[in-house]
Formats: sequence, C-alpha cells, structure tokens
Amino acid sequence: MARVKGGTVTHARRKRVLKRASGYFGSKHLLFKTAKEQVMHSLRYAYISRRDIKRDYRKLWIRRINAACRLNDISYSKFMFGLKQANININRKMLSELAINDPKAFADLVKTAKKA
Repeated sequence: MARVKGGTVTHARRKRVLKRASGYFGSKHLLFKTAKEQVMHSLRYAYISRRDIKRDYRKLWIRRINAACRLNDISYSKFMFGLKQANININRKMLSELAINDPKAFADLVKTAKKA
C-alpha cells in the first residue's frame, strides 16, 4: 500500500492560519502553534464584541432619550410608559435620532406620552 502524504493540505491549513494572524505581535504571526492559539482567541473576542456593540448602542440610545426627556420635564421611564399606553411603537434608535435631529417632533411625542 502506498504511503499517503498530506503535505499540500497541511501546508494550506497552516498558511490559512498564518494569514489570519498577520499583524500580530512577536511570534504570534510567525510560529504556527502560537498563531493558531491567538487566532482562536481573536475569533472568540470578535464573537463576544459583536454582542457587546449591540448592548453599547442600546445604552447610548437610552442616554440620549433620557437627556431629551429631562429637557422636556419628564423622566425616561415615564416617557416610555406613556408611549406604551398611547400605543406608539417607536424603537429606541429612532427615538434617539428624533431627540437629536428633530427636538420639536420629540417634544410632541413627550406631550402625547404625558397625556397617556
């Protein structure tokens, strides 16, 4: 039976890992073993960060809405409760955009929330 050599496959796999690790500090972009370890950690960090970004943006939107609410003499929680009671379904991203770009329209929403 002939001997099987997996040189091309192994070489391609190592090349792929080292290509992903380009730009890393020290031996992490030169040596396969350390590069592979760092690439695995980096992929994990990227996965976690994709979720953290969503969380951070939601916090930012809420802070912006809260600041605009305080200028209109209402708290954030009362404003959101008022919108829910008035059956106005606008997400926080759009509310924060309104608060920044169109304060008059936001003030109208605050009045509607206060009535409800």
